[in-house]
Amino acid sequence: MDRVLRALSEARVGGTFWGAQPNLPTAPYSLVRVRSPELRSQLLVEFPEGQQVLSWVESRSGQADSRRPNTHSVSGLCDPWHLLAGASEAVVDADHELALIAAICGVPVRCVGEGMFNNLGQSTLNALHDAVRVTCLDGVRYLNPFTGTGTAVEDAIAVCSFWRHLIDGNREIAAAFGFAQWKRSAVAPLLWSGSKVRFRARATSLRPGERVAVWRSRISDGTLSELAAKQAHLIEVEDGFVRSAGLGADCIPPLSIVVDPLGVHFNPAKPSQLEVLLEEGEFSEDVVARARRLRELIVSSGVSKYGAQRSSASRSVDGLRHLLVTGQVEDDRSVLEGGGEVKNNLTLLQRARAAAPNAHILYKPHPDVEAGHRIGAIPDKTVLAIADEIVRNDGISDLIDMVDEVHVNTSLAGFEALMRGKAVTTHGVPFYAGWGLTRDLGPVPDRRTRRRTLDELVAAVLLIYPRYLDPETGLPCPPEILIQRLSQTSSHRKGSIVHLRRLQGRLKRLLATFRWR
Repeated sequence: MDRVLRALSEARVGGTFWGAQPNLPTAPYSLVRVRSPELRSQLLVEFPEGQQVLSWVESRSGQADSRRPNTHSVSGLCDPWHLLAGASEAVVDADHELALIAAICGVPVRCVGEGMFNNLGQSTLNALHDAVRVTCLDGVRYLNPFTGTGTAVEDAIAVCSFWRHLIDGNREIAAAFGFAQWKRSAVAPLLWSGSKVRFRARATSLRPGERVAVWRSRISDGTLSELAAKQAHLIEVEDGFVRSAGLGADCIPPLSIVVDPLGVHFNPAKPSQLEVLLEEGEFSEDVVARARRLRELIVSSGVSKYGAQRSSASRSVDGLRHLLVTGQVEDDRSVLEGGGEVKNNLTLLQRARAAAPNAHILYKPHPDVEAGHRIGAIPDKTVLAIADEIVRNDGISDLIDMVDEVHVNTSLAGFEALMRGKAVTTHGVPFYAGWGLTRDLGPVPDRRTRRRTLDELVAAVLLIYPRYLDPETGLPCPPEILIQRLSQTSSHRKGSIVHLRRLQGRLKRLLATFRWR
C-alpha cells in the first residue's frame, strides 16, 4: 500500500491528469469542487472575506459562482494535481476522486454529502489506505496497453507517469508548422498536450512569444518570417533515430521523433538538448542497464533507422580490412549544417580512401537517393574508381556486422556501428562525435568535453531524447515496444500516396540514368 501511494504521489497520475492547467490564485487558497450550484454558492459565502478560493466546475458549460471577492473560477477538464498545488484544503463532493488525490497530496479534505471517500475527512492513514484499496486494488485488474496482458498496479502507474511526462512537455506548444498532411496522424499523439494539436500553415494567429513546434525544412520562407516577426520560440522536430519500416521519402510516417527546444541535434553550431544531456547529464545504474538491454535487442533483431532488413552480406576478399562508407542525401540539413568540409558523397568517399588506401571499401548509397527522391547520386563508374564494391540490397545492419570499420560524414550508420562494436571514423560532426567513442576528423565543438561509455550514449540517444509511437495501438510507447514491432514486420501499411511516391522515384532514377550517359 505504501509503495502504491508513493508511486501515485511521485507520478502525479490519477484523475484527469492530462487536463488543462489554468492559472492559479495566490497560495494558500481553498479548492472547492462541489457539483450542486446552490450548495457551492452557500459554501463560498461561508469562507472568510480575505480567503482566496478556487472554484472548479467540471462541466464546460458550467459557471462557478465568482460573485464573492477573492474567488477564482475554472471550468472543464483540469489537472487535479495542478489545481491542488497551492491548496490549503479541498472542499469536494464525497464521491469525487479529487478527494482521494487531495489526501494523497497531504491536503486536508472536507467532504460534502455522501460517497466512498467520506472517511478521508478524518485525515488518518487508515482512511487513506482504505480509499486506495477500494479504488485501485480490490477487484481491479490492470492490463499492459501494448501487449494486452495483465500487469501490476505499479507498472500501470509507471505507464501513466511516462505519458504524463510527455504531456507536460507539450503543454507550452501553441501550434505546429511544417508538418505534411501524411505525417500528422503519427506526430499528433507525440505532441499531444491534452488538447488537439493545432497544425498551421501561417503564423498570423499566433500571440507574440509563443512556443511552436516546427519541421523547419518544410516551412516556407514567408512563414519563417512571420514566426520571426511574432518572436516565436521555435521547438525543432525531426525524425527519430529508429524511424519506421520504410522511407520518409516514400511518405511513410515516422514512428519516432525528437523534439528539441534548444536546437536541432545535427547542427553543431550551437548546443542541442541531446548535447547538453551528454555533456552534463548523470545516468543511474538502472538506466545504463536498461540502455544495454535495448542495445542488445536492437543488435539481435537487426533493426536500423528504417526497420529490420536482413540479408546475407559476406566478405568479398579474404585477408583485407573491410571498410563501409555510407552515402547521404547531400542537401539534407545534417550534411549542410554538420558536414564541415564534406559537402558531398564523392568527397567523403575520396577521404575514406585516402585514410585507408589498402582497405577493401564498400560504398552504400543512401536509400532516399536510391529511391530517386533526393540528390546525392554518384555514377557507378566514378564510385568504382575509388571503392571496390557498391552495395545496394544488403541491409545496413548486416553490412555493419560484416565489415571492420565504418566511415561516415554525419550518417546515423556511425551510431549503429558503435552499437555493434565497430570502429567508426567521422568526417563531419554527427551528434555522437566528440564523446571518446569515435575517431573524429571533423571540427568537433570544444563544448564536448565529457567522455561517455557506449551505453551512456545509448541511454541519452535512444531512451531519454526521442519519442516513440506504437504502430499497433497508436499510443506513445517506450523504445523497446517499437523495436519489437519493427522486428516483427518488414513493411508498413502502404496507401496510394506511398505507391505514387515510389513510382515517381523510379521515373527520377530512369531520367538520372540518361543524364549520366
